[in-house]
Amino acid sequence: MREPIESAITEISKVLYGKQEQVKLALTCIFSQGHLLIEDLPGMGKTTLAHALAKVLGLDYQRLQFTSDMLPADILGVSIFEPSNNCFRFHPGPVFTQLLLADEVNRTTPKTQSALLEAMEEARVSIDGQTYPLPQPFFVIATQNPVTQQGTFPLPESQLDRFLMRIELGYPDVLAERELLKGGDPRDRLRELSPIISDLELKRITADCAAVKVSDSILDYLQRLIAHSRQAPEFSFGISPRGALALLSASRSWAYIEGRDYVIPEDLQQLLGPITGHRLRAAEDIGGFGANALVQQMLSQVDVVA
Repeated sequence: MREPIESAITEISKVLYGKQEQVKLALTCIFSQGHLLIEDLPGMGKTTLAHALAKVLGLDYQRLQFTSDMLPADILGVSIFEPSNNCFRFHPGPVFTQLLLADEVNRTTPKTQSALLEAMEEARVSIDGQTYPLPQPFFVIATQNPVTQQGTFPLPESQLDRFLMRIELGYPDVLAERELLKGGDPRDRLRELSPIISDLELKRITADCAAVKVSDSILDYLQRLIAHSRQAPEFSFGISPRGALALLSASRSWAYIEGRDYVIPEDLQQLLGPITGHRLRAAEDIGGFGANALVQQMLSQVDVVA
């Protein structure tokens, strides 16, 4: 299954220049059956990446622009009374898709943000006492602007923890930006992207990733990283069991993308920031801006070999 993964990365790179590592991270998140949070400035290609992923994976796709006046029903759907049938009929919202782009999720209020919680965790929604399953597979890719910008509502820890991974795209390098400027708006080429990985292949890749071997020495290293986050005084709180499982699952998928059927310490190190950065906070950092320093501290102070 290595060939279709390489083809998918190449296809997405046609519309997102110079961001192969971020594309691989996004695929790692999806192969681990997790949700992805992309945090960056407006205009950096967050929406383009989400749309391109849906295209190459052949997934049904909905984009929902979050605003301050949005209500939970705008996401989940609503029951409307039909006089002709003398009953209420449920009209599904945009969450009933395979890949939902929650664009600028932190521009809406916490009440509306929380409407995604059950969908992300249980792959279902409950309306008026009825439970409705979501299509499978189901992924949420949420984008958010930096919390320092006006008009944002920071995501609470409980919601951040629902995202397996958080990444940033960053500015393109000089060569990628030149290619972008010469080639025009890459969004115009989105419609030309074709599915690379079928639904059956995606299920097979997901199963293969889960079967990637993890040795006891890797588990020992993982537990030392977790213990450090829970014991070091610089940390306000440590990595939760959910976070530890997320790091292990993503490391398996990253190893698989790299062409291995076993995890090595470099896999954990590569993913430690994207998996745990949004789950950590420094003891004296009220705003939660020092997570990168905490990740670097774990990498530098925790020995690979005991």
